[in-house]
Amino acid sequence: MATKHDLILEHIESLPVGERISVRGIAKNLQVSEGTAYRAIKDAENIGLVSTIQRVGTIRIERKLKKNIERLTFGEVVRIIEGDVLGGASGLDKDLHKFVIGAMTEEAMERYITPGALLIVGNRLGAQRLALKDGAAVLITGGFDTSAEIAALADELELPVLRTTYDSFTVATMINRALSDQLIKKDIMQVSDIFMPLEKTSYLQLGDTIADYNQTSDLVGHSRFPVVNRNLRVMGVVTAKDVIGKPENQLIDRVMTRDPLTVKGNTSVASVSHQMIWDGLEMMPVVKDDLTIIGMVSRQDVMKAMQLVQRQPQMSNTISDQIIGDLQTIDTDREGNSLETPYFKFDVTPQMVNSVGTISFGVLSELVANVAQRSIFMDQRRNTMIEQINLHYLRLIQLESEIEIHQKILELGRRSGRLDVEVYIDKMIVAKAIVVMQVMERS
Repeated sequence: MATKHDLILEHIESLPVGERISVRGIAKNLQVSEGTAYRAIKDAENIGLVSTIQRVGTIRIERKLKKNIERLTFGEVVRIIEGDVLGGASGLDKDLHKFVIGAMTEEAMERYITPGALLIVGNRLGAQRLALKDGAAVLITGGFDTSAEIAALADELELPVLRTTYDSFTVATMINRALSDQLIKKDIMQVSDIFMPLEKTSYLQLGDTIADYNQTSDLVGHSRFPVVNRNLRVMGVVTAKDVIGKPENQLIDRVMTRDPLTVKGNTSVASVSHQMIWDGLEMMPVVKDDLTIIGMVSRQDVMKAMQLVQRQPQMSNTISDQIIGDLQTIDTDREGNSLETPYFKFDVTPQMVNSVGTISFGVLSELVANVAQRSIFMDQRRNTMIEQINLHYLRLIQLESEIEIHQKILELGRRSGRLDVEVYIDKMIVAKAIVVMQVMERS
């Protein structure tokens, strides 16, 4: 017989995508306690059925399937190019390191073919044989077949021979995009890259007392600890303010904060940073899908990581990088004198416009966001995260226009800031925005 917890999860899964969910509503509709409803909703969030959005609430979402390419293997290439395998199927799990287009003689080709490469070629049996003997896989374009000898050699060497109906240019573009996406994904720092593993941290258990808290705190010099049950599942968090003035024989589970916010290892550092700043958290337990603790991440670790990420070069350009790549900072006047407040210039290129030849709203938003972030960094040497942009597009900005972007800090606190950003063409204002952002603490 299904438990109340399982029935609530089934009910949530049956709701339409976009439906708002509340603890009180679930408890009333299914006639369960609010505690049971709350635990089930948290579990639904962990398995991807719902998402909690700041200022909006908890809503039913489409369960996300994992489509990220952790490593680009020849098997993954088969899926990308919609191809099939003619030989060497046992080598599909090997990693692809680079690809070579075989538009040259076999002698010239030898210098480019290395183990782990993929030779993109047509129905040239000699080139296919050369690639396999030099440790590279083969991708035959145009839908051509190969010989039984090449297929047998591929099986022997465990190097795949693949086939696709696409031409060489198309498959090269597809594979290059996959390699680029993989590099971008590697650039995105996750909690798993920075968190402190469990064996290097301290935690308390439900049966511990405030005396145990004091002893642990004195030993490690920290004041915040996760509280776990006998299965190492996170049940709460206890801090100094929870125990102050309480008797030492008081059990921890009576004073701790129950059902604390937790984070998984595959969550981006940027997302955790946003949540920790928003909720004023100094520490978050890092957990598996079943809420079993595997470590902790501190606010200080997150701030250091975010500052490192924003300073280091990226291995591959994102769309954002392409947009802001031509954004120029103007900090001197025509006579070479330093300006008190620098401004920015940008030329609208063909890639930045929509179908009617005016600047894309998304491009304009990205420019405004980047100008706001640069401004705070130049003025305060502090990194930021955009919280909200209220952008008004007043006049159309045509292709090949040269725009100037001016900014003014309206308000700047320890954790947040607000800027006024104005966009001009020939001294005429064409767009205006108010930008609200989170300001990161200096580590």
